[in-house]
Amino acid sequence: MIHAISAIYIREMLILKKRITRQIPSWSISPLLYLIAFGYAAGHAAPVEGHTYMQFLIPGLIAMSSMTQAFAIASDINIARFYWHIFEEFQAAPISDFAYVTGEVLAGMTRAFCSVLVIMVLGGLFRVDVHYNMVFLVAVLLNSFVFASLAVGLAMVVKSHADQAMLNSFVITPMAFLGGTFFPVDRLPVWAGKILSFLPLTHASSVIRSACLGKETDPLSWLVLLVIGMAFFAAAIFCVEKAKD
Repeated sequence: MIHAISAIYIREMLILKKRITRQIPSWSISPLLYLIAFGYAAGHAAPVEGHTYMQFLIPGLIAMSSMTQAFAIASDINIARFYWHIFEEFQAAPISDFAYVTGEVLAGMTRAFCSVLVIMVLGGLFRVDVHYNMVFLVAVLLNSFVFASLAVGLAMVVKSHADQAMLNSFVITPMAFLGGTFFPVDRLPVWAGKILSFLPLTHASSVIRSACLGKETDPLSWLVLLVIGMAFFAAAIFCVEKAKD
């Protein structure tokens, strides 16, 4: 089991290593634009929850980036399925569905954490006063686990890259902007806040921000993320099994 998981994970890491010089700039450009456009425009003039907007923004960018980069593992899986036919080789190999999903999810989590490190460096360059501790690390990893698991499951369902792009447009992009990343959810109408409370990124943004600002995290948010993550992981295993048919 361990060898099978390692084989899947190492393969993805070798691909990431080959692309890393291109990946780092791509991980940097969007957060940098947000920090310049939103941070300097509102960073000192619009305090949020007793902190500067820059302090509010950095944890939101970390939550958003860990989501998008963890979910991006779906694109690599699709390329392996549609063009390289690697998935067929995994089917023929003595690799269980659990091992395959675990390896891909760990790869997605690693990509997400690398992108978070880039934002942490940018935050330091902009001299944003936030703190990174063990609670922050666990929150980032849990958020990455949720969306990497979702990515693996959906990668088994889509039939083309067009389908994958549609999922990004209708699932990831709206969540990125409405999940408490750029503004407090409680500033929205009550009915909107209730709807957004069902989004995992809303809870991820909450716990990551609380950890960065030295506040108590909400136990309910942890529970929601854990339950959703386990559900997505189980669904991913099911989808992998169905994709073999």
